[in-house]
Amino acid sequence: MPQNIILIGYRCTGKTTVGRLLAQRLNWPFADVDDRIEAVAGRSIKDIFATEGEPGFRDREAAALTELCAQPGRVIATGGGAVMRESNRAALKTSGYVVWLTAAPETVWERLQTDPTTAARRPNLTPTGGEEEVRALILAREQVYRAVADFAIASDTVSPDGIADAILTSWNGYSTSPSFSGA
Repeated sequence: MPQNIILIGYRCTGKTTVGRLLAQRLNWPFADVDDRIEAVAGRSIKDIFATEGEPGFRDREAAALTELCAQPGRVIATGGGAVMRESNRAALKTSGYVVWLTAAPETVWERLQTDPTTAARRPNLTPTGGEEEVRALILAREQVYRAVADFAIASDTVSPDGIADAILTSWNGYSTSPSFSGA
């Protein structure tokens, strides 16, 4: 059985919420890569982007992901763009059962608008920002998410508890072939 359960997906697809539920059920520690980056840097992701640019942030993200993936028996929530680096994809695939949480762009945009931490913690990733950015980045990352994932589930049609149940069922019956549910 894989040593970790690792959640991937775009912003606001429920990785942290579902990750905490899974960790409680498994009695494992929960780790959020973005939280780890901010703790080590002593500042927000938005501040890191402003001072170091996206490349500096992505280097910090890779270091945090490598550190967390090396510690077995945990649930890890990644940042939405972590899968875009090949070395990160390799770390994900070799250190855990990778679950892709999906959601429609409209759902993600609505969640971003109502998340009180988004504006303070997370920068726009494209010049356009807004719902156009959400659509463009989900589309650009979809094939990469799919290639890395062992299991996928839509987080805009199932409750967090239902998602956790589905992940645990899939993880317990894990085989070498990916399983996609509603993605």
